[in-house]
Amino acid sequence: MQQSVVGIDDMALHIPRLYLPIEVLAEKRNLEYAKLNKGLGLERMAIPDVHEDAATMAANAVKEIIDRNAITPNEIGRLYLGTESALDGAKPTATYVLEMLRRYYRAEYGTDCFENCDVVDLTFACVGGVDAMHNTLDWIRGDQSRIGIVVTSDFAKYELGSGGEYTQGAGAIAMLLKHNPRLIAIENKVGVGTRGVHDFYKPLRAHSKKEIIEEILQYSSNTNDNADEIINNIPDQLDTNGVIDDNNDILTLHKETPVFDGQYSNWTYQNRIKEAYLHYTKQDDNEKTLIDRADRIIFHLPYAYHGRRICSELYKMQIKGTTTQEELTQLIGTEPIANDFENKEDYEKAKSKYLRGLTKTPMYKSFVTEKLEKAERASSKVGNMYACSIFLALMSSMESDLQDSSDLTDSTLGFVSYGSGSKSKVFSGIVQPQWKEVVKDFNLFSKLDSCNPINYETYERLHRKQQTRSIHETSGEFAIEKIGTEGTRLGARYYQWVE
Repeated sequence: MQQSVVGIDDMALHIPRLYLPIEVLAEKRNLEYAKLNKGLGLERMAIPDVHEDAATMAANAVKEIIDRNAITPNEIGRLYLGTESALDGAKPTATYVLEMLRRYYRAEYGTDCFENCDVVDLTFACVGGVDAMHNTLDWIRGDQSRIGIVVTSDFAKYELGSGGEYTQGAGAIAMLLKHNPRLIAIENKVGVGTRGVHDFYKPLRAHSKKEIIEEILQYSSNTNDNADEIINNIPDQLDTNGVIDDNNDILTLHKETPVFDGQYSNWTYQNRIKEAYLHYTKQDDNEKTLIDRADRIIFHLPYAYHGRRICSELYKMQIKGTTTQEELTQLIGTEPIANDFENKEDYEKAKSKYLRGLTKTPMYKSFVTEKLEKAERASSKVGNMYACSIFLALMSSMESDLQDSSDLTDSTLGFVSYGSGSKSKVFSGIVQPQWKEVVKDFNLFSKLDSCNPINYETYERLHRKQQTRSIHETSGEFAIEKIGTEGTRLGARYYQWVE
């Protein structure tokens, strides 16, 4: 049976209007700016303002898709959100997005305009958006009339002074998915590589009441205070009237920042994409490998130059047995063989050194320029967007090709996604004849050019949540109105459209 053609018809980006120049952070942290800029490709970090969160950014991106394509809300059968910046442990962030949109469009389309729209959050670190896309495309294949919107929205926030701080970024990307798409037809083959590891995650930090009180007492001027005595004074009743007055002795703390191991995460990323790529290759009946035949390769980019660093193993696999491999051997020697080493650690070090040498060769640099570099351009000016990152790379690559007057029609795009925890998906897409008319409305780089720099002091107040008023005037966007503080509305979030 012939497979129907489904894929991405349009895309829209919402980006915070604020950014911190990497040069400012480098100076404050006593880091060498050249290493961050020339070595990692970093220029800016997009920073959400006080009125922004994952829900507002997602709603703004979806609204742009709806308006630009003149979609009636009741046509949208699915609104799936890929995020790791969820606002609640049970209520999907997508429901907040849906409600903002319903309130905005109800005057024109009625209060029930999104009543039959299926919404859900999908979370698998940075690959959750790809999961949402594949899931929705499978649903769309079942009926020619179905259209769905997948939106990714995240704030990649790290602890101040941590090793991941300079990779921060934020934003949302919405995608219109349907039959006979104008932009990219996504092929129905997916390579997957999955393992359960702890390279990056956001645990519920657990602390006993005694630990919390003892830490507070360190800052107390009354040296006679005692944690055990304070705990004994807490009323032994079911009603709770505060934080310490809780029915559990162990309290859990949710933090937006992750626990992560950078080197280990790079290692798991490289292993997962290799596994996923081999799995994809088994399903592929093309004479050329995906890396070889793809005109552009779109990576998840935790920082701008990560794709060019991590793709070295796939490139090595592609050139195996060719004259290019012979030239490579003359330049950097033969590839290390595991059996030649007494232990795995020594082998991994030698392999890592070999791959670093590979990335510095003229042939690999030419490969990067041809297939990877255009996808990096926007990432340099935004930072990591977690689930949005691979789709930002896609928009960056296609708008750059449009600016360069490239003809991508019928070109193959190779996608290499990754989510910590960990999973990789490798898949491909074919650029459609109408791609130029779609990409001209992205306005990706003009949006980035309109953003405003902030100083370090403002950045730190925003990061610590000490800033109580928005930095820039809120207009033409969804924004946080208030957050409930007590009773059955504790933590409930309310939003509004600001003209």
